[in-house]
Amino acid sequence: MTGEAKSSVGRFFEDFAVGEVIHHATPRTITHGDVSLYTALTGSRFALPSGDTFARAVGYPRSPVDDLLVFHVVFGRTVADISRNAILNLGYAGCRFLKAVYPGDTLTAISEIIGLKESTNGRSGVVYVRSQGVDQEGERVLDYVRWVLIRKSEEGSPAPDPLVPDVPSAIAPDALGDAVPEIDAGEWDWRLSGSPSRHGDYVVGERIDHVDGMTIEEAEHQMAARLYQNSAKLHFNQITEVNGRYGRRVVYGGHVISVARALSFNGLQNAFQIAAINRGRHVMPVFAGDTIHAWSEVLDTASLPGREDVGALRLRLVATKDRPCYDFPYAEPDGSYDPSVVLDLDYWAVLPR
Repeated sequence: MTGEAKSSVGRFFEDFAVGEVIHHATPRTITHGDVSLYTALTGSRFALPSGDTFARAVGYPRSPVDDLLVFHVVFGRTVADISRNAILNLGYAGCRFLKAVYPGDTLTAISEIIGLKESTNGRSGVVYVRSQGVDQEGERVLDYVRWVLIRKSEEGSPAPDPLVPDVPSAIAPDALGDAVPEIDAGEWDWRLSGSPSRHGDYVVGERIDHVDGMTIEEAEHQMAARLYQNSAKLHFNQITEVNGRYGRRVVYGGHVISVARALSFNGLQNAFQIAAINRGRHVMPVFAGDTIHAWSEVLDTASLPGREDVGALRLRLVATKDRPCYDFPYAEPDGSYDPSVVLDLDYWAVLPR
């Protein structure tokens, strides 16, 4: 209709309502090109999503798409409707990877607003949302909750009654197995995977310094966000962000997760699948020029019901900026995070037994 706005500035905190269901635009077919670019941007080296021959040997039809690439693609569908005006993505919970995704699969996303809470300063609010990724067969591949701090369009404008939803503190191990295809663990080639360490070689309380560091460049983090079609202003638009909370563009937190996960290969080479993310928190923002290091702690080990081929490790993945992790930086004496910590991720990984 003539005169009607054709473009959108995105939603602000006041524009959300609990119970609203949003079907997000832009289906995305994941290609081999996407997989290659993801590898170039993160340096991921896990054998299963890297080599078709390796994957076929253990029972997959071919290499599946890296779990976090699936997460980012689904996340990217949601940004225009949820977090285009975000100040910061705060955390994740109850994330389950439900089905393997392969190049050629097409993903769409659906979200439901499950909670809202205005900030005390009256200038922003936290939006809680449950999102699902669905493939071309209508089957769910991903389900997760996140909460994000979003600007208000007008300071002091009326806010809805606060509702903070209950979210699970962790996914139970017996809920993991359906998402993990059975493998022929006897055909797992430890030489090609990079390590002989299997599920039973890790013990609760063990800490692993992943040793290496990776500096994030401005072009890389923006290219990563564009790969996922993540259109949040805080990652791209220096004109808006110079007057924002940090005065510069912020690295998409999911890219930090992927870099930390890629670094974790050194010590967790056979952790071939992320089955679930229990909780995740972006402790501090990351900017271009920051160097990411990472370490992991084994929080728990678990068998999967009826499975002799694989087991699960519950891992805490901690990423820091501009500080190596040989002394496992995490908390200060008062219980606050060490100033170098940027990511605290609690997740279940699957390894051969």
